[in-house]
Amino acid sequence: MRITGRLTALLASGAALAALCGCTVQPTDTDGRHGLPVHVRLPSSRSGEATRTAPSTPVRSAPQVLWARGDSGPGVRELQARLRQVDWLFDGPTGSYDDLTERAVRGFQGKRGLPGTGETDVVTWQRLLAMTRPPGKWELYLMGGQPAAAPDPRCLTGRALCISKTSRTLRWMVDGRTVSTVAVRFGTQYTPTREGVFRIYWKSRHHVSTLYHSPMPYAMFFSGGQAVHYSYDFAARGYAGGSHGCVNVRDETAIAQLFAQVRIGDKVVVHW
Repeated sequence: MRITGRLTALLASGAALAALCGCTVQPTDTDGRHGLPVHVRLPSSRSGEATRTAPSTPVRSAPQVLWARGDSGPGVRELQARLRQVDWLFDGPTGSYDDLTERAVRGFQGKRGLPGTGETDVVTWQRLLAMTRPPGKWELYLMGGQPAAAPDPRCLTGRALCISKTSRTLRWMVDGRTVSTVAVRFGTQYTPTREGVFRIYWKSRHHVSTLYHSPMPYAMFFSGGQAVHYSYDFAARGYAGGSHGCVNVRDETAIAQLFAQVRIGDKVVVHW
């Protein structure tokens, strides 16, 4: 009885001491990873008090996105030209980050083990730069869109179609003011587009060439059989082709508007 009483007393005093110290242990309520009671804190470097901390994991930020769908500008145009060099894009360059560009970027990324976001981030761009060369002006403006050359002085009076072979553009001008600008294509080496000052003498909305049997929608004739007109081939192939002397336009909406505004007798200036 004395031994039992002493043991009971010792256990009681130990429990009381633990209670006073604030560290009563519930051995059945433990942390599975550490084998410690859940309320026991691991050492903290900030203070003398113990605290549980999760293992630190380094956080990597995503690469900066340079261009994504909906963007436009010279950077996008260069991206498209370089994607064409590695056969991931076959249209353009247009300078507008459209669905075709997004699909091409996603394919390029997937082929090289990069996240297939379809957005051109810094990592994707650096990989593409390493595989391609700087595109020339012809490549950048394969489908048109280059800045128009300064208008020829002969275009600054009256109503004029001011057509530059240097920039491959057509300015529609009224009294020295540019109303609209479109990309154009000219005749080949063996069928060149004539240069000089002419007048529109005939308009034919649904014209078909009697010589080549090819469609010439929105034709506006200015010199013999040469006319400004819409070209399906130009729209599809860009400057990879050429006309039989006519001035081709690839933007059907633009040529339709131009056809509605131009009158018989309006001036046509073809210059370098």
